[in-house]
Amino acid sequence: MALSEDDDELLFAGDPMAFPLTYPGRIPSGSGVLVDDAYRRQEWGEGGAAIAALLASLGQAPLDARHRVVAVGSNAAPSQVRRKFLDHGVRPVVPMTQADVPGIAPGVSAHVSKWGYVPAAPVETPGETSRLFVLWLDEHQLAALDLTEPNYRRRPLEEPVTLEDGTELPPPFVYEGRHGCLAAPGDGGRPRRLISQPALIQSLLDDSADLRHLCGDTPERFVASVRDDTVREAAYLLLQRESRVRDAVGGG
Repeated sequence: MALSEDDDELLFAGDPMAFPLTYPGRIPSGSGVLVDDAYRRQEWGEGGAAIAALLASLGQAPLDARHRVVAVGSNAAPSQVRRKFLDHGVRPVVPMTQADVPGIAPGVSAHVSKWGYVPAAPVETPGETSRLFVLWLDEHQLAALDLTEPNYRRRPLEEPVTLEDGTELPPPFVYEGRHGCLAAPGDGGRPRRLISQPALIQSLLDDSADLRHLCGDTPERFVASVRDDTVREAAYLLLQRESRVRDAVGGG
């Protein structure tokens, strides 16, 4: 859910780990910098001069020493990024700039997280462009984020991305799903696109009597059920058997 500038205080009202049905979390409506428990709005311009100045004032790594990672799911939510970094002892100071990203879109990974949500993974969309956030991470932040993504592998995209002012950046990294992505029912095996978590889970339950029998018939019951490791593994196997697209993003 993207929020307006007036709603920035709501960005930290909760995170998807604590509230799974809010996944992918509260998403800013524009570029900025996550600074501890605040999100400071800042559009990209003049080579990121204002963002660079803010980083320098905070004693943080400059832009040219940072790694760029495209967020297709909850890594675009400041509350989730903040929680991940604090859990690993890393200060959450992260530029988050919107960019047009060619050839991929947020799809749905064919697994269930231990927190109870069904997370995103990138899917190929030839000829399409998605407006997504690019995170600018220093070495410690990148290492910490890698640790939070055991169900994904980080790899570079194949094409540059374009910031809001037309600045072109070299291909950034993206976290590619290890489990494949879920197919849209009755759509020739095309991958599902990410939608709100309650609607997504309800759709999965409606499409599978076995999943309803295992996890209940509502999103709330699903989330409660899959907190159990045995149930979550059984749900994963059902998703893999009933509705799987082998490759989330091609090319490795």
